[in-house]
Amino acid sequence: MSTSAATPGPPGPSALEVGLLLFPGLTHLDMTGPHEVLARLPGARVRLVWKTREPVRSDSGLTMLPDTGFEDCPQLDLLCVPGGPGVAALMEDDVVLGFLRRQAAGARYVTSVCTGALVLGAAGLLRGRRATTHWASHDFLAALGAVPVNARVVRDGNLLTGGGVTAGIDFALTIAAEIAGPEVAQAIQLQIEYAPEPPFAAGHPDVAPAAVLARAKERGAAMRTAREALVARVAARLG
Repeated sequence: MSTSAATPGPPGPSALEVGLLLFPGLTHLDMTGPHEVLARLPGARVRLVWKTREPVRSDSGLTMLPDTGFEDCPQLDLLCVPGGPGVAALMEDDVVLGFLRRQAAGARYVTSVCTGALVLGAAGLLRGRRATTHWASHDFLAALGAVPVNARVVRDGNLLTGGGVTAGIDFALTIAAEIAGPEVAQAIQLQIEYAPEPPFAAGHPDVAPAAVLARAKERGAAMRTAREALVARVAARLG
């Protein structure tokens, strides 16, 4: 199974250039959730951006096809970095970090979903800024210069960060309302029938049963240990 945005055509005078970073090992809902919202904005051109146009596989095995390379990517109005296990490689990838810094310098909005915030932090884009990320990585934000905020969507100037995975839809609707107005954003919410009623109250550590939280932490223990060392290295580089 594969997914890609429509091939971008010539830009119109009021086109909103949106770039979603693709990379091996991303959690695809971090990207596809916001994509579903942002692609419905009037005048939006949504690009799937990576170093090359070779297919990339998500952490769950979904194959995705970038349509824009770093070298031919125009200045983006909205830059979005999703998360997933693959962020570990990006946090020490000078090519990726350089691309993000260059784009962020001219972007109207710099954004992330889930652990994509850690990549922004590794690029030095969170220094002194309020931000959020997935609950399991939230305590890493301070080491990367951010001011951690425990919220589903956090804004600090032109920086918008979303919490874990599904928060990407909330983040995208928030920014859609600012760009196109609340009515347009609400219409998009209705079109995608975003009215979540999960069968369990287990979507955040504050409400999840203790046994469920313990199991989730156990499953992620090895990744967390590796990420602790990674964040320490990156923080040392940032000074």
